[in-house]
Amino acid sequence: MVQRDQKTEGRVSNFPEHGPLDENGREVLLSIRNIDITFGKGDSAVKAVTDASFDIYMGETFSLVGESGSGKTTIGRAVIRVNPLSAGEILYKGVRISGKIPRALDRKVIRNIQMVFQDPAASLNERATVDYIISEGLYNFKLFENEADRVRKVEKIIEEVGLLPEHLTRYPHEFSGGQRQRIGLARAMVMEPELVVADEPISALDVSIRAQVLNLLKKFQREKNLTYLFIAHDLSIVRFISDRIGVIYKGRIVEVAGAEELFDYPLHPYTHSLISAIPIPDPKLEKNKVQFVYDPSVHDYSVDKPEFVCIGHDHYVYGNKKEIEQYRALREKGEPIKAITIAGPGEVHAATQEVAPDAEEDQFLKTPLHDTGSVWYTVLSFFLPVLGIIAALVFKHFKHLRNYKACRKGALIGFATIGVILLIFLLFLLLVVI
Repeated sequence: MVQRDQKTEGRVSNFPEHGPLDENGREVLLSIRNIDITFGKGDSAVKAVTDASFDIYMGETFSLVGESGSGKTTIGRAVIRVNPLSAGEILYKGVRISGKIPRALDRKVIRNIQMVFQDPAASLNERATVDYIISEGLYNFKLFENEADRVRKVEKIIEEVGLLPEHLTRYPHEFSGGQRQRIGLARAMVMEPELVVADEPISALDVSIRAQVLNLLKKFQREKNLTYLFIAHDLSIVRFISDRIGVIYKGRIVEVAGAEELFDYPLHPYTHSLISAIPIPDPKLEKNKVQFVYDPSVHDYSVDKPEFVCIGHDHYVYGNKKEIEQYRALREKGEPIKAITIAGPGEVHAATQEVAPDAEEDQFLKTPLHDTGSVWYTVLSFFLPVLGIIAALVFKHFKHLRNYKACRKGALIGFATIGVILLIFLLFLLLVVI
């Protein structure tokens, strides 16, 4: 990881021509530094990302993989300044772009960092023509000399993504899913960005169309020296388009390494489980494949706290000191780790394990169906605090924790309000008597 450049601190309104260099002489375009992202406040707060850190180098494809809900898209949206950070920072070419920044710098971020969204239908304005959708960024940043120049740029980019100029007068609903994704790609590329956040751009497409969109992405990368943050959950595709891969589990980065390095040496158990889940085209082999399921209970972090450490070979793994020593020893052996195992005829799939969710997930899964924590419980408990306390105790007994917290909150506010009213009344009586 590159050291922070102190010269870029402070309120700046522009980016330097080049980013800082790491210890290996690679130019760091984007740095994610110990970021936390939390949604909601108080008891309803949900920590979506915890202490995530990684660097993206100029001209590379960095893929972020993990199961649904792991925080991949949350990080991608934080990069384009949609999701605010609760801790940490994001640096672009050594300049902080997270939090409050000057308006001029914010416009530079929008200009230099574009996003291709997962759902091509939801990300396009159905009431606007394709011409306006692609031109919107050009209008906002005045990236054309005159109307003829704008038309030339739009027609050029629409042809580069495999569509025709006559498509510009149509509306998004007139196109297929693959064509809509091409429009979204054209909208991003017409801005001539340096970094593109591709949020699962092929997951909603047919297999044949996926290959075409991936080829388009690689074509633009070669021609325009683009850098990609590619968000995905399909490792079979990620392996062949990525320079480096980061693995995220429940909002925490657990492993980062080069693409081939990661597949040859999946050191963290969660990475191992993801690779073992890659489907095998042969149905007979797939039927006998031994599924390795990640069990979080194998980690004991009660005393020996984990860290995100480089074990050599530009390979970073999350673990405590004991685990890091084991990971380093496995890597130094130089023997690739076999992540996919095929059971022989008649063999029992003994290596297939049961999922053992951690305490927080287990508690969430055991939550009763009607434990919603509705705001009406809070309101009713506010006006009837005595009944609210009784209801809270009943809910707590039956493990309706959200309803319990809602009733308790309303009752406590209700009692406090009654106390204030009584105090004001007593003071008023005292003044009248005097």
